[in-house]
Amino acid sequence: MSTSPSRQSSLTEAPPRARDVVHALRASRIREVANAGIGLPDVLPFWFGESDQVTPSFIRDAASRALANGATFYNHNLGIAPLRAALSEYVTRLHGATPVDHIAVTSAGVNALMLAAQLVTGPGDRVVAVTPLWPNLVEIPRILGAAVETVTLDYGADGWTLDVDKLLAALTPGTRAVMINSPNNPTGWVMPRGAQQAVLDHCRRHGIWIIADEVYERLYYGDEGAVAPSFLDIAGRDERVIAVNSFSKAWLMTGWRLGWMVVPSSMMDDLGKLIEYNTSCAPSFVQEAGVVAVREGEAFTQDLVKRLRSARDHLVSALSALPGIDAHAPDGAMYVFFRLKGATDSLDLCKRLVRDAHLGLAPGSAFGDEGEGFVRWCYACDEARLDEGVKRLRGYLGR
Repeated sequence: MSTSPSRQSSLTEAPPRARDVVHALRASRIREVANAGIGLPDVLPFWFGESDQVTPSFIRDAASRALANGATFYNHNLGIAPLRAALSEYVTRLHGATPVDHIAVTSAGVNALMLAAQLVTGPGDRVVAVTPLWPNLVEIPRILGAAVETVTLDYGADGWTLDVDKLLAALTPGTRAVMINSPNNPTGWVMPRGAQQAVLDHCRRHGIWIIADEVYERLYYGDEGAVAPSFLDIAGRDERVIAVNSFSKAWLMTGWRLGWMVVPSSMMDDLGKLIEYNTSCAPSFVQEAGVVAVREGEAFTQDLVKRLRSARDHLVSALSALPGIDAHAPDGAMYVFFRLKGATDSLDLCKRLVRDAHLGLAPGSAFGDEGEGFVRWCYACDEARLDEGVKRLRGYLGR
C-alpha cells in the first residue's frame, strides 16, 4: 500500500524531533563553555565539579582486583549485598539507624535523582525547587511532565540564605514534592537544622515528598569531621523523604558513576522495577570498589575536606582582592559562586574568558536566571593552580 502524496509531504515538511517537553529542556551552559575551550592550549578548567586529582589508589586497586576476579556480570537491581551492607552501616553512623532494606545502589547520583523523581512525580504534578541549583534537579521533573516552580535563595552581606517562610508559602497543599540540594551546587549554601525541621513538619502536614540531594554532605566546613545537616537526621526512614547521595565527591569517583538512595522500605520493590528499566544495575566491579571506599575511605575523606577548606579560603581571599568582585566563603561543597560587577551575560563572559584568558569558569546563568551576574569556580585543586587562574582573571579584568 503506497503513501499518498499529501501524507508524504506532511512527513517531510520538518525534520523529526524529540517530544516537546524534551525539546524544550535547557542545554547545559557549563558544557557550552567547555566546548568553546576544546582545542585551545593551556586552558585552566575550573568549570566542572570535580577535583584535578585521580581517584585514590586503594579504590582503583579494589576495582582492578574485582575485574581480575571476574566481577563483570549482572547483579541485583538494588546493588550487591556487600555494598548495601556497607552503606547501611555508613549512613547509620552518620545519621542514625538505616537498615539495608532502605538502601538502593544506583548508576550515579544523577541516576538516583531521576529514579527518585520517577518514583513520586508524574505528568501534571507540581514540584518546588530551591534555586540557584544544578540544572538537572529542575529539568528532571519536567522530563516526566511535572510543573516546576522555584524559590530563590537570597543574596546579601552574609552570602546566600533561605527565607524559610517564603519556601513554606510555596509548598501549598497539592504540591507533590520539594527538591532541596544542601550543601548546594553552585552556592555552597547549607540548609540549617531549624529550616530542615520547619520544612519537614510542613511537608508532613500536607503529604509532600522531600527529595534531598545530599551529594556534598561530607564537603562541609563546620567542625572537623562534621557532616552537613541532613533530613535523615530528623526524619523516620519510612516517611516521605528520599535522600540521594553519590561516591563522586567524597571519594573523588566522578567518572565511576556510582550512587545510592535512602528510600522508604515499602517502595523498594517498585524502585527495583525502575532500576531494571533504566540501567538494570550498576557495574559489579565498580560496586566492589565502592565497598572499599566506604569501609576504608574515612581518613581520606576527612583529609580531602581539610584541603578543600584551605583552597576555599585561599581562593576567596584572592578573589576578594580583585576590583568589582563580591565573593563569600561557602559553608559547603567545592565552589565559590561570586558576583562580578557589571556582568549581565555570564555565559558570554565565560566564553570570552575561555577564548581570551584561557580560563574556564561556569556561568551563573547555567543554574537558573537567579544565577545571572554570578560565576562559579570549582576550587578542588592545588593553590598554585588557583593562583594562576586568579592571575588570568586579573589580567582579563585589567584589559
